[in-house]
Amino acid sequence: MKRIFGILFYLAFTFTGFSQSYFEDGLSSEWHKGRRAELRKLMSPNSVAVFFNNPVKNRTNDVDFIYHPNTNFFYLTGFREPNAVLVIFSEIREVNGRSSDELIFLQNRDPRAEMWNGKRLGIEGMMSELGFEDAMLNSEFGTKSGINLEDFDKILTFSLSENIEESSVNQPLIQMVNEFKVASAYPNKQDEVSAQVYKMIKNSDLKTSDKVVQMLKRYERQYPDFMEDPLISSYMNAESPEKRMLVKDGIPEQKLDISALGEMMAELREIKTPEEIVLLKKAVKISAVGQVEVMKAAKIGMTEREIQGVHEFIYKRYGAEELGYPSIVGGGNNGCILHYIENNKRNLTDRLLLMDLGAEWRGYTADVTRTIPISGKFNEEEKAIYELVYQAQEAGIAISKPGTTFQQIDAAGRKIIDEGLANLGIIKRGASHSYFPHGTSHHIGLDVHDPGTSNPLQIGMVFTIEPGIYIPEGSDCDKKWWGIAVRIEDDILITEKGSVNLSGDAPRTVAGIEEMMRLPSVLEEWVLPEID
Repeated sequence: MKRIFGILFYLAFTFTGFSQSYFEDGLSSEWHKGRRAELRKLMSPNSVAVFFNNPVKNRTNDVDFIYHPNTNFFYLTGFREPNAVLVIFSEIREVNGRSSDELIFLQNRDPRAEMWNGKRLGIEGMMSELGFEDAMLNSEFGTKSGINLEDFDKILTFSLSENIEESSVNQPLIQMVNEFKVASAYPNKQDEVSAQVYKMIKNSDLKTSDKVVQMLKRYERQYPDFMEDPLISSYMNAESPEKRMLVKDGIPEQKLDISALGEMMAELREIKTPEEIVLLKKAVKISAVGQVEVMKAAKIGMTEREIQGVHEFIYKRYGAEELGYPSIVGGGNNGCILHYIENNKRNLTDRLLLMDLGAEWRGYTADVTRTIPISGKFNEEEKAIYELVYQAQEAGIAISKPGTTFQQIDAAGRKIIDEGLANLGIIKRGASHSYFPHGTSHHIGLDVHDPGTSNPLQIGMVFTIEPGIYIPEGSDCDKKWWGIAVRIEDDILITEKGSVNLSGDAPRTVAGIEEMMRLPSVLEEWVLPEID
């Protein structure tokens, strides 16, 4: 009996959702090494960047969610295990008697843990498979590592959570984070917002201080306790730009910086390399095939969950390892919920079906949305709304080229939607409305909302164009429009010749969708037994 309880106790602390998954057709160790070299070019002299990989997150009881590495960490290393830290030096340094410009800390090999959760690389595997020349066990992080943070002019990292989920699996990470906070003099209260605000104030001058104050007032509305910081309140309440500069000069120089590293990574990641584009194209192609096959298979009476299952089956059939984000499948009024992921509506009727899904391929995620009539044919009102969204998207795609901004793409689509809604009598001409409540574009890559800067479009950027119109039941318009939700989202690559729609294989015109929905589905012969 003691032995049984011992096994159960062991399982309770080892049934975690992570295992290694390295692909021959993924990114190479040389590619990741090159990315680390590019980051060093952005770092200031005598600085150090510290990246912690994600913690393991509990799903319920003794079951954890499938592990997903921090995307910045993966971008720089290709490593997919928890309890790891990457340290990058701006220049080569002497560490433990070796000259190096980087060091990675990772968990040790453990035959018992690997039996349950998959092989760990260990130090030898890290060197042979991922190309690191200097690796240490995570138990050696801190004072044992030979790294003295006091020797650096700048310490770069991200905002570190004070609430990493307590578990035996996460204990090494918690220990490393705590040691780093002590060594870096990490303040008890530090977050990205305050760091950004201090940076704005520090970078302000006589000409820009008025704009900074306006920005701070917006922050104040969002964060009620914002003015409790005496330096921020003094800056905002200063009587003149000259007096604001006196306040600014009182900001002490800080060695620790939790905002600059995020800006550097956003700059690196917004331009995709040829290797990344290959992976993104595959993720998008798979996602487009999912949309096509669902168009063929969709029938009145199906459930949202069933539609979701068809998409995800196709992803897995092609070998995609994961979903890029929770699948959104909304029938009728559910489509008006922008991030609707319950997908529990049964017996889909003669209404529109909005499907926003993306496959993850070797870490890179697509983001493709199509809206179809579950009956196979748009009615008059649905067609009118759909055509507006399609025209708005076409306007955005038409101007997508090097030099265009996301704001210009958004404005082009909104102009068409606003005029169209007024022509249909849904809004008064020139009136504001909430029928198009989200932005039109965002970068995609390792994250579905990949980091980026405010730079205009450049060759190598991959992003979405996704206008939408959502008219929930109870809206202030004719009832015939209620419950209509349309979003069309495609993934766009900027090249020297202009833009390429990577998800164009999935029809997006009214005629193209209706024609596709008339074709037979490969799933029609797949009949499962009835279950009471």
